[in-house]
Amino acid sequence: MQSTPLTFVCGRYEGIDERILELVNEEISIGDYVLTGGELPALVIIDAIVRLIPGVLGDSRSGMEDSFSAGYLDCPHYTRPEEFQGRCVPPVLLSGNHKEINHWRKKQAIRKTIKHKPYLINMDMLTPEEHRILKEIKEEINDELN
Repeated sequence: MQSTPLTFVCGRYEGIDERILELVNEEISIGDYVLTGGELPALVIIDAIVRLIPGVLGDSRSGMEDSFSAGYLDCPHYTRPEEFQGRCVPPVLLSGNHKEINHWRKKQAIRKTIKHKPYLINMDMLTPEEHRILKEIKEEINDELN
């Protein structure tokens, strides 16, 4: 694996001297908010990069199944107990039918992305299955509105 050295210059409070910014080849922002320094954003970026290195994550599939790797937000996750304060784990997740579970997860991820970050969905890149799921979601939303 080839690596390129990275240097993170972390500003404090007022930022970084403009003369230094004129010397760097890239600036990165993790969002539109103010923090006390650049160390935490640097750690966020380092963590996002490091998890892509083979062997870093315990399960090699984890990085491929995480949010954004497929272009969608992550699907909801549930743990035990099956019922918590009147809220139940969706029955499909208890069914043992892995095909249905995978379909449910993909559908929920697409639904969540539509709701929270619709700009992430690239219609030109959708698979035929994802087009079908998107159609299902639109029909369900229309039914809910009527």
